[in-house]
Amino acid sequence: MNKFFSIILLFSFSLLTNAQDKKAKTLLDAVTTKIKSYDNIVIDFKYSLNNSKENINQDSKGNVTLQGNKYVLNFMGVTKVFDGKKTYTIVPEDEEVTISSVNDSDEKAITPSKMLTFFNSGYKFTWDISQNINGRKIQYIKLTPKNIKDQRKEVLLGIDIQTKTIYNLIEIGKNGTKTTLTVNSFKTNQPLSKNQFTFVASKYPKYYINKLD
Repeated sequence: MNKFFSIILLFSFSLLTNAQDKKAKTLLDAVTTKIKSYDNIVIDFKYSLNNSKENINQDSKGNVTLQGNKYVLNFMGVTKVFDGKKTYTIVPEDEEVTISSVNDSDEKAITPSKMLTFFNSGYKFTWDISQNINGRKIQYIKLTPKNIKDQRKEVLLGIDIQTKTIYNLIEIGKNGTKTTLTVNSFKTNQPLSKNQFTFVASKYPKYYINKLD
């Protein structure tokens, strides 16, 4: 009899897990559809880095403008412009611009152009906790990297249930490092300059141009 009930419990748990995984997939698909419906997206964000073992606590703010796979990222005093082919890293402190081609080899890296849709491949996902944050219902999806060499233990993706947009992204490393990106402002279909994603060298006449390829 005990064996029978054990089988029933195991079967029920399996059904519940499958149902939750389907819920997670449905929600992630809804987020992807919503993101792809916009012509462009402008985000202001807060970035936190914490590691209690190393006594590291850092907070920074930044913003990013996205259109397709192009982006302009301003973060920690550095501007990165990706025009679809090359990345231009502008460092005013050093008066230097580094130009590099796209590197698609690091599939696990969450780049600005992938930050809102990175979860579509390379992860196992499960339905996680739900929280009420400032009147918003945030549902978390736990993403576990399929690549065992990935240095991240898991990624928690917080999604606003009502708007189907990403509220925050929490990466937990195998070494205990925790990084959190929280979206403070999410604007869509903004009027952008035609040169928004174009690097104009004449704006940096005294800068050293470092071409990596």
